Parts: sequence; C-alpha cells; structure tokens
Amino acid sequence: MYEDINSQSLEKGDVLINTLHAIQDHYGNFIPIEAAEVLKELTGTPLSKIYEVLTFYTMFSTHRRGKYVIRICKSLPCHVTGGQEVVDALKNSLEISFGETTGDGLFTLEETSCLGLCGVSPVMMINDEAYGNLTKERVSEIIDSIVSRERGE
Repeated sequence: MYEDINSQSLEKGDVLINTLHAIQDHYGNFIPIEAAEVLKELTGTPLSKIYEVLTFYTMFSTHRRGKYVIRICKSLPCHVTGGQEVVDALKNSLEISFGETTGDGLFTLEETSCLGLCGVSPVMMINDEAYGNLTKERVSEIIDSIVSRERGE
C-alpha cells in the first residue's frame, strides 16, 4: 500500500511538472500568475502546491524571461577554473546582471548551483544546451552566434 501511495504521488508530481513546462513554453519562458490560478481551477491542485513547485525548481519562473535563459554555474570548480572571467564576459556582452533580461528580450542571465559538468568547467547552460571549457572569447562567440541567428544573418 505504501508503494502505491508513493507511486501515485510521483505520478501527480510528474503531471504537474510536465503541465507547468507546457504552460511555460506557451507563454515564452515564464508562467503568469493567472495561468497558475487557471491550473488550480482545472486540476483541483492547491495553489500552494503549484507555487511550491514553481519556486523550488529553477527551470520555472513567474517573471518574464528572455528567449534564451543563460544559467551560469557558481560552484567552486567553475570558479577556480575561470568562472568569474566568464561571468564578467557575459555581463559585459549582454549589458545585464544576474536576474535581468536584455532590452530586446533575447537573453536572461541567471546564477545556478552545480550543473554537474565539473570536468569541463567553467560551464553554462543556454536553455537546454550545455557549454563547457568556457573562456571569455568563447562566450562572445556563442552569444554572437545566437544573435546572428536571431537576426537571420
């Protein structure tokens, strides 16, 4: 019986997380408060449970974010292998700080704990793609490539 309860809880959690991902994809990288309230009405899930998931997982946001969310690792392995230089390059290139979005709505810069890629540190993730062995030059190339692609160059 205990296993059945845990299994049911996990399935409900998976459904909630997958639904939140779909909502976030629909709204362009964030979940408006109104959408969480509609989800509550449609599913009967308490709003407190929805917010618990929204605020626990860094992949979700209730604030508008850029098309490309850049998560930069702030763990010690990334720091000692040049992470601060990478952070500085990103901030200078994008002209924003952590928690901010560029004026054109393309990029949001976020800090995160370990991404689990210490062997190729320093690392960052842009949406779901990881980039390792970063240098300030490589960061500029990556950002320039995305900007060029977005402008159709």
